[in-house]
Amino acid sequence: AGLRRRGEGAVLATVVSTRGSAPRKEGAKMLVQADGRIVGTVGGGTLEHQVCREARKLMGGKAPQLAHFELTNEDASKEGMLCGGIVDVFLEPIKAPPVLLIFGGGHISFTVARIGRMVDFRVVVIDDRPEFANAERFPDADETIADDISSAVQRLNINGSSYIVIVTREHKDDAQVLEWAAATRAAYVGMIGSRKKIQKIFSYLKTKGITQEQLDRVHSPIGLPIGAETPEEIAVSIMAEIIQVRRREDKTGSEPPNV
Repeated sequence: AGLRRRGEGAVLATVVSTRGSAPRKEGAKMLVQADGRIVGTVGGGTLEHQVCREARKLMGGKAPQLAHFELTNEDASKEGMLCGGIVDVFLEPIKAPPVLLIFGGGHISFTVARIGRMVDFRVVVIDDRPEFANAERFPDADETIADDISSAVQRLNINGSSYIVIVTREHKDDAQVLEWAAATRAAYVGMIGSRKKIQKIFSYLKTKGITQEQLDRVHSPIGLPIGAETPEEIAVSIMAEIIQVRRREDKTGSEPPNV
């Protein structure tokens, strides 16, 4: 639960077979976290160091693998064993769920949050109005943040599994969020608005140091062009676009171009 809340990945290491002297038997488990911390043990000492080293190579949701470790007599003596052993460890990456960050607590956000939860995103809603950013209004959100934009963004950990939706109530707030979001490593940044509004905000952000390359990554007008009119239909178009980006990224391992 803690890893999900922080949006972090990990690798689960499980001893599946041993031959000779080994520090732990089959079934021993250890969770290796992205920051290097471990929970549980596969035996400590040299073996644990080697397992952690291989686990770190798999961070980010790469394919599971079976790793083979041979403990020499020297390694074994350090771990208090009479002779060396052979240990097979199954390394299973645990990919953190993608995080959907919704800026704005209006009608569109309500449906975006609901669909986001349905398709396995961790949903966070941010609005400076407590009456709009709360668990009662957004029961499908994993977290709500009622704070001004400048303070709220400092609390967010953005990475390649982050998807940012900008649907605030004012153009100036959209611009403020986009100035921050465009410079992040988020997999997706989308902002609602007419083409005239978007052009105005983009021109303003260029004066603030945001590059054209960064702006080219922004999906705006937001959502797939399905002729959406109601808040619910617009939310469907937004989530359809996000799913499209997410699946392309899953296949290629890199962020797709804006379309």
